[in-house]
Amino acid sequence: MKADDDSAHVTFPPPFVYLGFLLIGLAADRLIGQLLSLPPLTRGVLVIALIVPGAGLLLAASGLFRRAGTDVKPWKTATALVDSGVYRFTRNPMYLGMALLYAGLAFAFESVGAWLFLPVVIIVIQTQVIAREERYLEAKFGEAYRDYKLRVRRWF
Repeated sequence: MKADDDSAHVTFPPPFVYLGFLLIGLAADRLIGQLLSLPPLTRGVLVIALIVPGAGLLLAASGLFRRAGTDVKPWKTATALVDSGVYRFTRNPMYLGMALLYAGLAFAFESVGAWLFLPVVIIVIQTQVIAREERYLEAKFGEAYRDYKLRVRRWF
C-alpha cells in the first residue's frame, strides 16, 4: 500500500497490528498450554463489557469520519479535523475501540498470551501510528489541532 504524500505515512493497516498480536498470543497459549480459567458467566460478562463498547467506539468514530468526508485510513490525506462525538472524550476512539475488542477476544479465548501481548500492541500503535498521526495533524491543522490536544486526552 502506498501512502499519500499528504498523510501521516502509516504504511500498514493498524487493525492488522491488533489481529496479528492476538493470533501470536493465541499461538503462544497453544505452545505453552496456558489458558485463563474463568467461570463461564464471568467470562461472558467481561467479553460483552469489552466488545460492545469497543465496537460502538469503532462504528461511531468511523461514522463521524464519513460524515466529515475524511478517510479513516491513516495513509490517506486527512481533509477534516474531527473533534465532535466520541472525539470529545478521546483523540483515538478507533484505536481504543480496537484495544477493547482485543481485550474482549482475549477473555473470550481465555488467552494469557494475548493479554501478555496487549501492552506491546499499545506501544506499537502509540509509537508507529498515533505519533505519526499527531505530527501530521499538527502540521496540517496547526492551532486547531493543538487546541484539540489540550482539551482531549489521547486514549481516554
